[in-house]
Amino acid sequence: MGGLAILNCSQLVTLAGPHRPRTGAEMRDLAVIPNGALLVSGGRIVTTGPRAEIERQIGPDSEVVDAGGRIVLPGFVDAHTHPVFAGNRADEFEMRAAGASYTEIAARGGGIRSTVRRTRAATESDLLEASRRYRDWFLRGGTTTVEAKSGYGLSVDAELKILRVIRQLDAEGGLRYVPTFLGAHEIPDEYRGRIDEYVQLVIAEMLPQVAMGKLAEYCDVFCEPNVFPVEQARAVLLAARELRLGLRLHADQFRGDYGALLAAQLGATTADHLEATREAGCLALRAAGVQPVLLPASVYALGLTGYAAARRMIDLGMAVVLATDFNPGSSPTTSMPMVLSLACTQMKMTPAEAITASTINAACSLGRGNEIGSLEPGKIADFVLHECDDFREIPYFFGRESAWAVYSGGRCVMHRQ
Repeated sequence: MGGLAILNCSQLVTLAGPHRPRTGAEMRDLAVIPNGALLVSGGRIVTTGPRAEIERQIGPDSEVVDAGGRIVLPGFVDAHTHPVFAGNRADEFEMRAAGASYTEIAARGGGIRSTVRRTRAATESDLLEASRRYRDWFLRGGTTTVEAKSGYGLSVDAELKILRVIRQLDAEGGLRYVPTFLGAHEIPDEYRGRIDEYVQLVIAEMLPQVAMGKLAEYCDVFCEPNVFPVEQARAVLLAARELRLGLRLHADQFRGDYGALLAAQLGATTADHLEATREAGCLALRAAGVQPVLLPASVYALGLTGYAAARRMIDLGMAVVLATDFNPGSSPTTSMPMVLSLACTQMKMTPAEAITASTINAACSLGRGNEIGSLEPGKIADFVLHECDDFREIPYFFGRESAWAVYSGGRCVMHRQ
């Protein structure tokens, strides 16, 4: 069986380098090959290099794709999404535009609990159909892997239902899904005022069934004083660790140096959001080797201005990650290019740093750094041809979908006509 050759790339952005997350100046080194090309066989990258060098290695049975002078990047790795839910919250978007805050809407029964009610009422097939639509949106934006959280069920049956849908989506191929259990996303209506009882439900019933069914690789908790305070969040995460799940946290979205310090104490894989994190939180995360996952689209969509201190984190040597936080309430976008633009304009990251944060660093945060996130021999052939002459155009021309063709495991899964 012949392989696949991609030729005539104005820039082949490989991100070849150390087999670990990139930090500091490393984040600006994308290992770009001008007029580059790559060879693929069996769904994996065989080699990359200048076009003339690669052309000499093409076998007689290989499929040859002319990139037409476009750029080629690894597929984006979106390391924080909530891609399975029912309905949407366009009504709340209108309310926020009229001046209501996210907190005020939640206090009226809106927010996460609103989506929970709809998601509980939806069938598994309903959720699967809706999520396939969002899968197509991710692919059209050049994303080939997402971390996929539950968290809109908040009951044993509904949380398991969401995780089964995530597993089915991953099995269907095209977009890769890394499942995370987020039963501690909010307190459901029936447990209002009884947080400890709900935490016990998560620990004693939800987590064991998730682990037994191998439905998740990670456990996440929304750690905020008015959601899951530190002690309750710690209890859930320690129970998850006992079941051999990796740890992630929604941390410091509203309260500074709160969840971040817990993430550092527990040695979590990531701490996500961090809009309110100050120096002490950053230093603690750095010392513990916790990767920060920054979500500027949620700040933008909520009409706020307090973006995470990405520049300071990079200067401290932290392996920053960017993600969409795709969800129906605070960040209804699947667009990594839009996130890259926000990272550059609002958090003063360079385009190269933003690409590193959304590819190899994101892959490492999901335990996939040896398989995806860069275009190197032996890695899975997840790559995207972008309708650009230079990688900097991706965040520069914001609001457009630059992906022209998307390959997952060496197979074309999206192509614009």
